[in-house]
Amino acid sequence: MNRSSLLGEASFQAKGASAYAKEIRITQGAILATLATAVLAGFDLLSILRERVLAEQWVAAAAQALFVLIGVGLLCGSLIYQFTRAAYFRRLLGHRSEPAEEIAARLLIRDAPPVSILIPSYKEDRRIVRQALLSAALQDYPNRRVVLLIDDPPASEDRRDLAALDDMRALVRDLQSEFARQAAPYLKGRRSFERRAALRPFDEAGERERLARLCAIAASWFRGQERRFAGEDHTDRLFVEKVLAPKREQLLRAADELRAASGSADRTAWTERRVAREYRRLAGLFDVEISSFERKRYENLSHEPNKAMNLNSYIVLLGKSLRRVVRNGKVYLETPDRLLPTHTFPDAKYVVTLDADSILLPEYVARLVSIMEQDGNERLAVIQTPYSAVPGAPGWVERIAGATTDIQYIIHQGFTHYDATYWVGANAVLRKEALDDICVLDTERGHTIARYIQDRTVIEDTESTVDLVSRGWRLHNYPERLSYSATPPDFGSLLIQRRRWANGGLIILPKLLRYWLPRAWRPRVFRSGLVRIHYLVSIAIVNVGLALAILFPFEESMRAPFLPLTAVPYFWLYARDLRRNGYRASDVFRVYALNLMLLFVNLAGVFRSLQQALADRKVPFGRTPKIQGRTSAPAFHVLAVSAITGYCLLGFVTDGISGRYAHAFFSLMNGMIFLYALRWFLGFREAIEDLLLHPAFAWAGRFFPGTLRPISAEALAGAEPAFAEGAAGTDRLSA
Repeated sequence: MNRSSLLGEASFQAKGASAYAKEIRITQGAILATLATAVLAGFDLLSILRERVLAEQWVAAAAQALFVLIGVGLLCGSLIYQFTRAAYFRRLLGHRSEPAEEIAARLLIRDAPPVSILIPSYKEDRRIVRQALLSAALQDYPNRRVVLLIDDPPASEDRRDLAALDDMRALVRDLQSEFARQAAPYLKGRRSFERRAALRPFDEAGERERLARLCAIAASWFRGQERRFAGEDHTDRLFVEKVLAPKREQLLRAADELRAASGSADRTAWTERRVAREYRRLAGLFDVEISSFERKRYENLSHEPNKAMNLNSYIVLLGKSLRRVVRNGKVYLETPDRLLPTHTFPDAKYVVTLDADSILLPEYVARLVSIMEQDGNERLAVIQTPYSAVPGAPGWVERIAGATTDIQYIIHQGFTHYDATYWVGANAVLRKEALDDICVLDTERGHTIARYIQDRTVIEDTESTVDLVSRGWRLHNYPERLSYSATPPDFGSLLIQRRRWANGGLIILPKLLRYWLPRAWRPRVFRSGLVRIHYLVSIAIVNVGLALAILFPFEESMRAPFLPLTAVPYFWLYARDLRRNGYRASDVFRVYALNLMLLFVNLAGVFRSLQQALADRKVPFGRTPKIQGRTSAPAFHVLAVSAITGYCLLGFVTDGISGRYAHAFFSLMNGMIFLYALRWFLGFREAIEDLLLHPAFAWAGRFFPGTLRPISAEALAGAEPAFAEGAAGTDRLSA
C-alpha cells in the first residue's frame, strides 16, 4: 500500500455502500466480458486443434492442446481474481465495524480470556523487533503476555552473533523495565481509587481531575516515543501514525473530556462505574509482561531450523510448570518431581503469532478475540487480517512488491466469502484448543516433540490450514486493515522470500484432495475446494504456462483475435485496484515486469516441491535477509534472466524472418519488459556485480575494473545456492 493509500482507502470507505455496490457491478461486468471473449477465443483455438487432429498432424495437435491448457490455466487465475474481488466488496457491503471503545469497555467489564502474543525472531534488527514488541505490548487488551522467541544460536563462535543475541535479550529486559516503570502510577492510581471508593462517598470532580492528570502523563510518554521514531524511514512513520499517535490522541481527548465535564449539566456522564472502568483501562495500558524464550538452550526441545518449530516449542509449554535440569553439561526442561519448578508458562486460550517485522494496530487483539468469543464461533480456529504493505516505500522493488501484497489482501478477503480462507502466517489469532486438536507427536534427536504447526514445507501456515479444515475447524479473515508487514527492499532478498512462497503448494495438494474429494458433492465444499486448490497450484500453472509461451512459437494460436481480449478485464481491474490503494494505474505493467523477473525463482520453487515430494525430505527454511545495504542475487538467476532476455530479443528477429509475426510481437514485448525489469528492479551494474561474486565468473572481474563495490558478509549470503537458516545473516520478513 502506497503512502497516499492511507487517505485514498479512507476516502473510498467514506463513500460507503454506493462505492462498494458500484465495484461489485463493475466486477460482474468484467467477469461477463472475460467469459464472452474466452468462449470466442476458445472456439478459435479448438477449431485449430480439430483441424490438426483431422489432418493427423499429431505433434502440431499436441502443441495446440498444450496451448489450450495454458490458456485455461491462465483464464482460471483471472476468474478467481475477479470472483474474489466481487466477494471482497460484498463483504465490505455487509460489514459493520464495532467501535473499538465499546469492545475495550466490554473486555474491562468481564474477564478477558488470556492471550499470549508470540513473536518468533532469528537474527533480527533491534529497531524492527522493538517496533513489533511495542505494537504487541500496546494492544488495547487487558489480559495479554508478549514473548519474543529468540532463535539465534546461543553458542555461536561468531562474536558479532553473540553480541547481537545479548543485545536482543537486553532489548526485552529494557522494555519490560520501562513498561513496569510506566505502569506504576496507573496501578497505584487504581488501587487508591478502590480504597477511596470503599471508605468515602464518590467524589466525581476529584476523580475526574486525577484521571485527567494520569491521561496527560500517559500521553506525554507516547509523545516521547513519537520523537524517538521521527525521521527514520517509512516503517517508523507508519508506526507513529498507526500506533503511537492514535494512542496519544485518545489519551488527550480523554483528558479534555474529563476536564470539560466539570462545567457540564450532564451529571450522569461520569458515574462511579465509568470512572472505575477508566482506572482499569489506564492501569492495563502498560501492565503487560514482556519476556523472551530461547528453545535452543534446552536439549529436549526441537532445534529444527524453521519458524514453525520455534512456535511449536513454546506452545507446548503453555500451562506447564517445569524445572531447569542440567545433565552431562546439557540443559533440559522437565516436569519436577518433588522440587519446586523454576519456570512457569501461563496458559492461554488464544495464541497470537506475529512476525518480527510486522506491526499490529492497537485494536487488533481485542477486535479479533471478541469475534472468537461470540456465540456460534466455537469452531473458529484462526482469525486474522491479511497484512498490508508498509506505505511509502522508497525503492522500486519494495514499492511494486508491496503493490502485489495489497492486491493479495483483496484476494484473501474474497477467499473468506467462499469459505476458503488460508492462514497467512505474518499475524493471526489462534485458538489453542484447535492447535491441540491437530497436534502430532514426533521424535527428534531421541526426544518427543509436539508439532502443532506443520513444518514439512516452508509454507507451514498453508499446510496447517488444511489440517484444521480436515478436523472441522473454520478460518476467517476480518475485513479491515489491522496489520502491516515489511516487504523486502531489494531484489536479492525478494528472491529468497518468493522462492520460499513458491515451494510447497504441490506437496500439500494431495492432502487437500484427500479431504475434498469425498465431500465435493456438497455445493459449498465443492466451491471452497476449487478456490483452495487453485491457490496451491496457481504458481505452478502461471509460471510454467508463461515459460512455455515464451519459449515455443505458438504462432497460429496467438493469432486468435479474441485471445488477447480475455486478459483485458483482468488487467483493467488490477490497475483499478492499484489506483484505489494509492499506486498508479500504470504500475500494473511494472507488476507484470516484476513477475517476469521472478519467473525462474518461481519455477525453481515448483521444481523444488516436486523434488521434495519424490525424495520425501524437508528443504531448508529460507529466511529473508534483513541487512544494511543490498542482498546479492544468485548468479544463476542473473544469468538466467539475462539469457531469457536475449532469447526473447533474438526470437523477435527469427520469428520476424520466419513470418511468425504474432509470436515476434510477443517476444519483443517480453524482451523489452525483461530489459526494463533488469534495469529498474536489479540494475545493470548490480547484475554484473552479482555475477562476478560467483567463483565461476571471478576471472571476468579484470574486464570490469571498479565495478565491484563493497557488499556486507550478510548480503553475500544471497549469492549462495541454498538460502538455509544460518546462511542468510540477519533476516527479513514472513510469511
